[in-house]
Amino acid sequence: MPTTFDSIKHKLDDHLGESITVIAQVGRKKVTRRHGKLAETFHSVFVVDLDPTENSFERVSYSYADLLTKSIELSFD
Repeated sequence: MPTTFDSIKHKLDDHLGESITVIAQVGRKKVTRRHGKLAETFHSVFVVDLDPTENSFERVSYSYADLLTKSIELSFD
């Protein structure tokens, strides 16, 4: 993954509207997997529209800092 916020944003802009899987560290030895579509990118965050059959809420946002610190991982389907 790129190493600056701008380069991360530009990389994600290329994948807008595509299916995405987000693997997030939520605790010690605990991870969550969320599937959805990359909806929007902003200056310091990006938004994922989640699959309503798998999740109780519709959208979630993550910071580019989460990618830099490796607290989340992204994979495009």
